[in-house]
Amino acid sequence: MSLAGQLYKLQQLDLELQRKQQELNEVENQLSDNKALIVAESKLASQKEQLEDARKKQKGSEWELEDLQEKVRQIDSKLYSGTTKNPKELVNLEKEVKGLKSQIRPKEDALLGLMSRVEDIEAEVKTITEELERLKREWEQRQETLRPRKGEVETVLAKLRGDCNGLAQQIDSEDLNTYERIRLARGQAVVKVERGRCLGCHVTVPTSQWQKAKAGDVIQCNNCSRILYLE
Repeated sequence: MSLAGQLYKLQQLDLELQRKQQELNEVENQLSDNKALIVAESKLASQKEQLEDARKKQKGSEWELEDLQEKVRQIDSKLYSGTTKNPKELVNLEKEVKGLKSQIRPKEDALLGLMSRVEDIEAEVKTITEELERLKREWEQRQETLRPRKGEVETVLAKLRGDCNGLAQQIDSEDLNTYERIRLARGQAVVKVERGRCLGCHVTVPTSQWQKAKAGDVIQCNNCSRILYLE
């Protein structure tokens, strides 16, 4: 194989190596992409905190209401048991019980509101929990699918690197440096010549040049400086 042919083959290996490395990067990104899980877990934790707070407030409201109702029962017992005879005391008890009963209705309304909020948050927690479970299943399925794919790509990459290194060792370091320099500047270092034109810049190549390139010499395009290759 001519030197230009070796460089062209090396370029094909380098391009395939680049494509496979990009594929590996994409697979690894997908494997590590758990943003949706993190968001769902954070949202669930937040809702659970709100639920705990709402339940505490509900429980506190229930205790306050029970305390009021118990006080009313105790006063009613005094009023109707006949043990209290003093008219003034009876009037005071009636006023007290009336005042306590006036507090009960707002407390009951507040408790109903808290109970409704607890139910709403419980429903939200249930929904987020189900969504989180779905995301976990999808995550696990993605892991099962992508891990083998990652291994396959890594195996191909290892072989490509070995082939590249093996071929590079057969090429003179000066020629290899020229190839790398052009590839870095142009993206493609070696291009074919077809119908007398450089496929890198599409400029006509002088007959003397493409004939030398066909003979296996390392010839660079006068216009774009890429290495010319004829099969």
